[in-house]
Amino acid sequence: MADNTPATPRHPRESEDPRGVGIGHERPLGSRFRGNDVEGRHRTLALGIAAAIFAFDQLTKYIVMVPLQLQRRSVMELFEIFDLRWVENRGVSMGFLTADTDFGRWLLVAMTAAIATGVFFWIWREKNRGDAIALALVLGGALGNIVDRARFGYVVDFADLHFGEWRPFLIFNVGDAAITIGVLLLLVRALLTRDKKGPRKEQ
Repeated sequence: MADNTPATPRHPRESEDPRGVGIGHERPLGSRFRGNDVEGRHRTLALGIAAAIFAFDQLTKYIVMVPLQLQRRSVMELFEIFDLRWVENRGVSMGFLTADTDFGRWLLVAMTAAIATGVFFWIWREKNRGDAIALALVLGGALGNIVDRARFGYVVDFADLHFGEWRPFLIFNVGDAAITIGVLLLLVRALLTRDKKGPRKEQ
């Protein structure tokens, strides 16, 4: 005889979908935090770039200070448009906020360290990889200059790009270049993001 006993209905949480995952069951932990994993990879990449920029900045400064003795030579002509020229930058940029005293020196260290800390937390919360990379350039360059100011009381600048007597930039270093490139990348992305917004509908 056929068994006419009605089947006991399964609990909704125990029913299964075609993928073999119980309907009503919680999503796997990995998928729930996939977004956090992406942010974590961005942080790792950005902090790695910042560390590389910092190390390269300090290496180049060591080379011009110790093996090349640029402080004693003052100038080394390398190419028609590029020289190594010793400059002790005691200000922030373009001569502003020049610190000639110990108080001014450590005040600048504190100010730039506060900015670098803000950039670090910005990286930590940044979800866009391009922006995280740009911020990493700024952070690595800033840290290199902070270490200089704490050690020597000034930032070591040495790269002199010039066309005749015209210099498109002040004498700079690797950290300065990284900061400039990072800021420009952030500005370009901000402009592109604004331009991608849909055009206004004509009335």
